[in-house]
Amino acid sequence: MRHISGAWHRTAAGAGLIGSDGTIHPTIFAEMSALAARTGAINLGQGFPDEDGPAAVLEAAREAIASGANQYPPGRGIPALREAIAAHQRRFYDLRPDPDTDVLVTAGATEALAATLLALVDGPDDEVVVFEPHYDAYAALVALAGARLVTVPLRWPDFQPDLEELAAAVSDRTRVILVNDPHNPTGTVFAAGVRDEIVRLADRHDAIIVTDEVYEHLVFGDRHVPIATLPGAAGRTLSISSAGKTFSTTGWKIGWVTGPADLVDAVLAVKQFLTYVNGSPFQPAIAVGLGLDDGFFAGAASALRHKRDVLGDGLRAAGFAVSTPAGSYFSVADAAAVGAVDAHAFCRELPDRAGVVAVPLTAFTSPQRRSEYATLVRFAACKRVDVLEEASRRLSALA
Repeated sequence: MRHISGAWHRTAAGAGLIGSDGTIHPTIFAEMSALAARTGAINLGQGFPDEDGPAAVLEAAREAIASGANQYPPGRGIPALREAIAAHQRRFYDLRPDPDTDVLVTAGATEALAATLLALVDGPDDEVVVFEPHYDAYAALVALAGARLVTVPLRWPDFQPDLEELAAAVSDRTRVILVNDPHNPTGTVFAAGVRDEIVRLADRHDAIIVTDEVYEHLVFGDRHVPIATLPGAAGRTLSISSAGKTFSTTGWKIGWVTGPADLVDAVLAVKQFLTYVNGSPFQPAIAVGLGLDDGFFAGAASALRHKRDVLGDGLRAAGFAVSTPAGSYFSVADAAAVGAVDAHAFCRELPDRAGVVAVPLTAFTSPQRRSEYATLVRFAACKRVDVLEEASRRLSALA
């Protein structure tokens, strides 16, 4: 451990990856996946599908490989994909980014987030406001950028932020308000009043809004509303998304950033020293995907909504209380009624008790707030229906 750089050691320690004795610990996802492999349990812990994406997208990748698209693509991404991203933003949201200056292709949304925070945050005097629980990379990336993480709690069962707590968290020290909507891990979709307040606070305190919208097409009610579409927001907002969740191609790692050219240029200046470029044959394939007809996008949301309902019904029948998600892959359940006192311990025991793997919501929270989420567990619905039905049958043993 003495050979780990100070910045990385602080980041890893803050993310719970390094113990007080200096030992490196696996992430909760690696731990639970290992449990699934050891026990033969159904893995509803990690958020990746067990079905392939649309045939046209997969075939386009094969064609790109066969035609020689196997070397470095342009640093901003191939023109066809940047044009497809711009057209997607125009088609769904009436946003009009210039594909030559306002769009950057990245190695998935996580690299986009990393490059964005490293580009925009100047050091320990800067604060990044996030909603908690939060995607586990956020805390590590903020720490790596040298900034201070400020969290706004989302509470069971609706996981909507309190607007007064949000206003108290944002100050003149706030450099970035990081918004994940639809939200991982809770599955909530923020109310219109929350989005409006984020824009108001960003304007008041001259903060940049960074949005993580990877579940934008996996919402179960009204169409997703990007913050960049709100009055006064576009000039201070970087919107991040990716292909992995929409097209069930999480292993391809094709993401993007859109927004004002000067902010995108700042992200590119960092991105070129992270992955440089990425996914040459996958880029034209995702360009094909973004151009699929409306039926595909509606069908993807409808299919996942059905899976959400299958999983939710199974959890309720097993005795869990369930927060019905409005979007994303995930459902959060309260395991207190089936004997949980500590969600982490419950999830470690669940593969042996019921043959199912889940993830404690405390994996997505700071240590000082873990008691608020002590019995809450996240399950992933992005599996085949027959797998979810079998998981429900197994979980019924808990009832």
